[in-house]
Amino acid sequence: MPSLRSLAGPARRLRHRPAAAQPGHRDDEVLLDVPDARLAPVLVAAADGDHAPAAALLAATRATAGWENRDRYLGRLAAFALSRDEWLSGWLAAAPGDPDALLVSAGLAVLRAWDSPARAELLREVGPLIDAAAAGDPRDPVPWRLALDHARGVHAAHHAFETLWEQALRRSPWHYGCHLAALRYLSAQWHGSHHECFDFAEQAADDAPPGSLVRALPVRAAYAYLLGGGQPAGALERIDGAADRAIALSAGYGPGDALPAEIRNLLVYVLVSRERWAEALEQFRLIGPYVTSFPWARLSDDPLDRFLELRDATRLLGNPAGARRDGPGRTRARGHYA
Repeated sequence: MPSLRSLAGPARRLRHRPAAAQPGHRDDEVLLDVPDARLAPVLVAAADGDHAPAAALLAATRATAGWENRDRYLGRLAAFALSRDEWLSGWLAAAPGDPDALLVSAGLAVLRAWDSPARAELLREVGPLIDAAAAGDPRDPVPWRLALDHARGVHAAHHAFETLWEQALRRSPWHYGCHLAALRYLSAQWHGSHHECFDFAEQAADDAPPGSLVRALPVRAAYAYLLGGGQPAGALERIDGAADRAIALSAGYGPGDALPAEIRNLLVYVLVSRERWAEALEQFRLIGPYVTSFPWARLSDDPLDRFLELRDATRLLGNPAGARRDGPGRTRARGHYA
């Protein structure tokens, strides 16, 4: 299994060759963590101190039970508020009981605490904010995803975590964010093992309905294994099976769809690790402009650059003849909101 870092050399050599049309977007069309068409104007307004578009966006996700998008938007809004929170302060002052404002406030508090050396201590203080967000709309599973992450961070016992997990499932049995939070809790890094991680992910994927992001959950277990560098018996077969499941899930979404973008980026990581070049090349094409910091930030301080290097290396290894016909050097844009 090759090191992803070792592919940077061939990629850099490829960049100096003439380049032709290849699957995927040009470098100058690819951005890191680019917001989708609904989120982009919300972030622009927030930068001007206007919370109204954020309120409307999150209210719409509740009205339509669009929980996957709601969770995704929460992550981006909380990350934005880390450095620019005036719009959120204004929102809370204007509508202190707004369930959407309470959710963003809780998400921001968890994010701030998570990045601190005093994580567990600070997270314990965040509990009431998560409780308030959960009470804001009893149907919403996203506060329970925050509660699951919170429980992991404070090293909650298994029985306490299971109680929260049951509450999350009652609200949305197939919410990807809650399943991912449970998978992280069961990881070898936290309170479980690679074996438990795979077992949970595979069972959830087997039970999930068609089109559910949970069907790609095993690729997260595969990533955890690859990152940990262990060699449990049968792991490579499970990793390839996880990649196959994620490929099938990805095929159900259109090219350049923002919803499965992080899964597709993670899938590329696993496929390249397993030297499945042609399949990785197809996922690079499907990713389109939606390059996500995860997992590339684990490999480099410049995740976009690492993504582009690996994409070029995959073109070289997956289609050497096409790579040699590549056209003039490209420049790439670097731009993102958060």
